Amino acid sequence: MNPLTPADGAAGPTAELNGEPAAPEALRTLALTNYGHFTTMTVENGRVRGPDLHLERLARDCRALFDVPLDTAQVRAWARRAVPATGRCTVRITVFDPSLHLGNIADDADPRVLVTSRPAPAHAPAPLRVRSVTHLRDLPEVKGVGLFGVLRRRREARRAGYDDVLFTDGDATLLEGSTWNVGVIRAGRVVWPDGPVLAGTAREVLLRAGAGTTDRVRLPELADCEAVFATNATVGVLPVTRVDDLEFPADHPGVTGLAALYASLPTEWL
Repeated sequence: MNPLTPADGAAGPTAELNGEPAAPEALRTLALTNYGHFTTMTVENGRVRGPDLHLERLARDCRALFDVPLDTAQVRAWARRAVPATGRCTVRITVFDPSLHLGNIADDADPRVLVTSRPAPAHAPAPLRVRSVTHLRDLPEVKGVGLFGVLRRRREARRAGYDDVLFTDGDATLLEGSTWNVGVIRAGRVVWPDGPVLAGTAREVLLRAGAGTTDRVRLPELADCEAVFATNATVGVLPVTRVDDLEFPADHPGVTGLAALYASLPTEWL
């Protein structure tokens, strides 16, 4: 994606661990062991779309990775501390255990909650041009912090002249983008490719609003689709104008209508 400009008046970056300023030594395990999970949301004037989806994801992933429950009410309270009263910011909530490392990774876990915030982009990024690649993320239903495979393939795609990467399975079935869900307009209808992917919160709130259905979509079938788009909680709905050698319109009414629907969906207090 193109470089983004911070929102005017947004608070500067912050980082707190369990509600206290995060000391560098407390983050060493996250950097060196890199075992944990997270969610990211855009907050505007203290409100966010689908906060329940973000909290449900954190609780589910905490059970999957650490086999312990997560106090989502406490997480929400810590997240609110990072949110300015006005303006837009991007809040990331990361759950990890600073005491776990390569040598004791099987020990019982006591996860901590790292809340970071940064100014949100003032403008939507340009439409995406993506390259397809066969890749299945490790435990794709979990939003894990281990992004090596994803970033390596995004780097390769960008160095080849694309903006990002689109993952497919070994049978050329569309899965997801590097940090976003993919959707298509097929026969005038919104279709979300079905498969082992991370169900993003933007996709889920749109599905909850009745926008589209899930179905299998294979890479060769894109030639018969009218448009392609990407969604995540940071950008909302973004047109995809190129997949490999296929070109798609940036202003297809199905995509612009979906973007307008997403922008109109109600927000809730974080």
